[in-house]
Order: sequence, then structure tokens, then C-alpha cells
Amino acid sequence: MTSEPLIAVGLVENVPEITVELLDSYTAGDGSPVSSGRYRFTCREGRIICRENKSLCAAAVSLTGTTPFSRFRLEITIGIDFHWQQKKEHTFSGAVRLIAQSQDSVTVINDVPLETYIHSVSCSEMSAHSPEEFLKAHSIISRSWLLAQLAAKDNPVPVPPDDTTAGEIIRWYDRQTHTGFDVCADDHCQRYQGVDMITSGTVSKAVEATRGMVLMYDGKPCDARFSKCCGGVVEDFRLAWSDTVHPYLTPLTDAENETLPDPPLTGETAARLFFEHAPEAYCNCSDAAILGSVLNRYDQTTNDFYRWTVTITHEEVSTLLQKKLSRDVGRVLALEPVKRGLSGRLETLRIVGEKHSVIIGKELEIRRALSKTHLYSSAFVVDTVGPADRPEAFILTGAGWGHGVGLCQIGAAVMAFRGKNFREILAHYYPGSVIEALY
Repeated sequence: MTSEPLIAVGLVENVPEITVELLDSYTAGDGSPVSSGRYRFTCREGRIICRENKSLCAAAVSLTGTTPFSRFRLEITIGIDFHWQQKKEHTFSGAVRLIAQSQDSVTVINDVPLETYIHSVSCSEMSAHSPEEFLKAHSIISRSWLLAQLAAKDNPVPVPPDDTTAGEIIRWYDRQTHTGFDVCADDHCQRYQGVDMITSGTVSKAVEATRGMVLMYDGKPCDARFSKCCGGVVEDFRLAWSDTVHPYLTPLTDAENETLPDPPLTGETAARLFFEHAPEAYCNCSDAAILGSVLNRYDQTTNDFYRWTVTITHEEVSTLLQKKLSRDVGRVLALEPVKRGLSGRLETLRIVGEKHSVIIGKELEIRRALSKTHLYSSAFVVDTVGPADRPEAFILTGAGWGHGVGLCQIGAAVMAFRGKNFREILAHYYPGSVIEALY
């Protein structure tokens, strides 16, 4: 790679109607000018329809700004299916395309230079007012993750097919579920909320200082995963996704001393002791000033990210299993851990019902199955309310926010506040990796 690539970002996927507001003048694919204004697009029999401009009715519509600074605005949903889901209007730069991915739905794609994309991701994932060294580190890992995904497009690792008859449901989710574009704009890939998120010159300074820099391992861009808060111990890649070994995505304690807990958190007694207490870690942070400067406003409403407790009734578990997994196990009698990783996160969980039992995994499927949105993480232990053999409810005592693999965003921000530079931060979370400038 010798030059900055162009990235196709899916902003809105498979909606019956979308309004795009052009804030500047654009040019259509046939070269005709399109003035600023609001344009409503629908899809009919696989053809994009625009009521305000008949020349924008085609199988696919492409709009290119007349300058590099041309912008457009539309409403997108952020935090899809998570507890912070909300609709917001955001402004984007670059080209905009509308395609029909079905006979009656529209998908909106933003074609944008990689570095412009990274500017937005860096302050969409965390606050633009974060420490500069943290923003440098995040710019590098966001760039690395994206290039690793692009490199893997032609040889994706297959996601296991659903098996509705087996006694196990083992699923994991990755970016290859997207078609028609490189990455989506939400937490499923990386948060990309447009140019209006760039509210600080620090972000631009950090991105420009690391332009083209990528984490590498064995000559390839690192699949540099990250989550909001690891809960004290970073997890192995394989617990959340495929069984691919990434030596730089390995368990470690999120502290100066990276030695893992002993006895390991794979055991129930050790996991319980760890989750019921709050051991020292970079991400064990309750300083309002620090959190206020590194978390975006909607993330600041989640203040129990390091240690948390959730109570769920047996009726709620049964209903969720039917809704999300199409499984009727009857009255739920037990939630039994089967396999934990070294962070204490559950890879598989057995749900025992009166009719039958089912083992579910991996970590995100567990989080989906036990919550109307998602549990903060799969790092939890279970207690019961009521008779042990016929409980009324289950109390989940847990740790962390997210899958816990790779960089811990809150932990890395705290490291920067304590004077660590971006190279030290990346060396901590991605051991064995090296930084190279690819362009």
C-alpha cells in the first residue's frame, strides 16, 4: 500500500425510505448538477426513486461533492440493539451512494478517504476531548482493524450456520455479515458518526501525527479489536469470535503488572471473588473528571461499567429465549456456566429448562439472550432468588462493558492520563505488535 484508500461505509441499511439533505452542491453519476436541499429516496421493484429530482431515479444513485469539503446530512440509528440505542442526525463529508439491496429497501453508503473516516471514528468511539496520546493510539488501532478487515474480505472465516435442532447454539458475529460496503457506521464495526463529532483540534492533531501508521504482526495489519471496559482482565480473541489465533490478542491484566490472576478466573470460585470485588486496574476508574473528558455524553449514562448487577426473572429468561433464539425450554430452572475465558467471561452457558436444556455461546449470543438489549458483558456469576430447584429469578453479578478483547478504551485513556504515550499504550494491549507507516 502506497496511498490512502477510499472506504465504503454503510450508514443506513435496508430501510423503506430515507431523507438525505445535501448541504452543498453535488454532481450525479451522469455528470448533472444537483443543488443543495432535502431529497427523499424510496425503493420500488429494485429501483431507487427520488420524488424531488426525477434524474435521481435509477437502479443506484451516486452523488459526488463538487469540492472535497462538500457535506450531507441524514438521520442514523446509533447503538443498534444496545442499551444506548438512539436516532441522531449526523453530517458527513465525501460521496454518497444509494443502492437497492432488496426490491423495496434502500441502503446509504458514504465513500470517504480512510483518514477522514479515522478522524470521525476517533471521536465517535470516545470523546474528542480525550488525552492526545490516547487519541493517537485509537487512531492507529482503528486504522489497523479496518485494513485487516479489508485484507480478509476475499478469504473470510465462515460464521457457523444456525442449527435449530441441536442442543447447542454457538454463534459469533463479524463484519462479513455486511454486503455492498466495507464496514457499517455503528458499534458492530466501529462508530462513525460524521464530521460533526470532530469538535476538538486535538483529534485532528492526533490523526495527522499518526497518518498511515498501522499495528503490524508477522507482516500483516493487526486485527486490533477493542472494547469499552475489560473489567480488569483482557480476553482472548477466540472467546468472542472464530478459533483463529492472534498472538497479540491475548489475555492480560489491565494494570502495570500484567500477570493474570492466580487461581485463574476460569474457575467459578475465582471468578466470583473477582467479580464481587473491584481490584485495581487501569479501567477501575470512577473519577468524574476523567470519565467526563473521555466518554461521549450518551456513554456517560453508563456509570456501573466496571462492576454491575442485573436481576432477571425466570419468565423473562423464557420469553427472551423464545424471542431471540426461537427456543421454548419451558420454565427456566438454572443458568449454569460451562466454559469461561481467562477474564472470567463466559464462552458457553447452559440454560436448564423444564422441557429441555440448551447450551449457548459465544459471548455476544449470551449477552443477547439474557437481555432485552445486551448485557454489559458475559463476565458474570449467577445467584438465584427463591427455591434452589425452582428459582423465581436470577441475579447476575458481572464485570466490564463489551467483549474485553484487545484495547480497553477506558483503561487506555487512564493510562494516557497517567503519562503513558501511545506506543506504551499499544505495547500493553497488543504485545508483540509493531507500528509501521504504510503510506
